[in-house]
Amino acid sequence: MLTSSLKIDSIYQMECVKGMKQLPSESVDLVVTSPPYDGLRDYHGFEVDLHAAGEEIYRLLKDGGIAVMVIQDQTKEFAKSLTSFRTILDWCDNIGFRLFETVIYRKNGTEGAWWKQRFRVDHEYMPIFLKGRKPQYFNKAPLSVPSKHAGKIMTGFANRRTDGTTGRSVTKPINATKCRGTIWNYLMAGDKNPLKRKHPAPFPDQIPFDFIQCFCPPDGLVLDPFMGSGSTGVAAKLLKRHYLGFEISEEYCKIAEERIRQAKVPLLLV
Repeated sequence: MLTSSLKIDSIYQMECVKGMKQLPSESVDLVVTSPPYDGLRDYHGFEVDLHAAGEEIYRLLKDGGIAVMVIQDQTKEFAKSLTSFRTILDWCDNIGFRLFETVIYRKNGTEGAWWKQRFRVDHEYMPIFLKGRKPQYFNKAPLSVPSKHAGKIMTGFANRRTDGTTGRSVTKPINATKCRGTIWNYLMAGDKNPLKRKHPAPFPDQIPFDFIQCFCPPDGLVLDPFMGSGSTGVAAKLLKRHYLGFEISEEYCKIAEERIRQAKVPLLLV
């Protein structure tokens, strides 16, 4: 699949921009990643250039390819760093991406002593970047959630028109499931995997699992430039997609490789 010295279904211990430069253009279907940002966790002193990474990700994606980033902002002296927003604008205005959507990752925030002076943070941002006019692959059916009023016949659904008037109400049966929208709940308080927890900032395996189902075609290639504990690779393996990852830490590479090796049982869907 790749015309380079790097092989698919592998993790390489190297700085991601240098690694991505070894890959051919338009060879990747989907990127799912959570880069180190704002010094919110101890990554052994490693830092990242998100602009340079974005340029390489854009080059590597096929037309219609998708890049998903899980990101949040540091709070310092009662104000947000705005790293997430600056990155979104930079990747769209200066690199060429279009913003397909921004999904909110809803989680169980942790109360801290100083949060008496702030709100508890129960979310992270998941901007979905698009290369080209439209996604090459999109299947949101596996992401559907149960409808609260499934099986009922209900009247309503009148939409407000742009001129300020309201359309007529309609009567229709309620389907068993519905689109989950842009708030995605991952309230499992972690994946309880002791090997995974050796990494300081893992995200739930279900996150890459959901994005791969939605945006990566069967037998497609998923790239994670910041592989960390290996969640993207685990999800790709379980969904029978190919993966490729870069991780600068030798320790985290070993964790990711072992987790992918052990991945045999399908994930429990949220």
